[in-house]
Amino acid sequence: MGSRGVINGVNLGRRGEIVKAFKAMPSLARFRFRAENRWLGGGHSVTTVKDFYGAGKEVHSRKAAFELHADEPAALLGEDQGANPIEHVLAALASCLTTSLIYHAAARGIEVQEVESHLEGDLDVRGFLGLSPGVRKGYERIRVKVRVKSDAPAEQLRALMQDSPVYDMISNPVPVFLELEKK
Repeated sequence: MGSRGVINGVNLGRRGEIVKAFKAMPSLARFRFRAENRWLGGGHSVTTVKDFYGAGKEVHSRKAAFELHADEPAALLGEDQGANPIEHVLAALASCLTTSLIYHAAARGIEVQEVESHLEGDLDVRGFLGLSPGVRKGYERIRVKVRVKSDAPAEQLRALMQDSPVYDMISNPVPVFLELEKK
């Protein structure tokens, strides 16, 4: 396909231009993604994603703002008006593993015909509710089963997925700076 072709829906010519620019000026590779959240009542909130900093520009406006609703199931006092935040984590991981696989495979000339994944995370809500100090507040473990149709060896495909930023964030501690401002 050459360096200017398209593999897995990825324009390799454009990818090459981006990689070249990031190598020439590493500061262009620094991105800051943003999200705004507003509580709607009970366990229901809405997060809006509309702009980000990256490629040397202060604000990149998207074609449209995206709203992600989060709520809890009735068993956790919610009204089930959206996936709960912990399910959003699974969705983010699934999406990022897939994107990482597809982009890195394309860069190596590996064609992928299909990708499907199934994720499960185990959580004991006693940690969140403060009922048991020895119980973790977040996921205890996450299992990811991915089915890929490709001629590439399974271990190579697995390695490509492990370049996922979300996989890295979940697998390794990330400093989070929490600031509270009272109105």
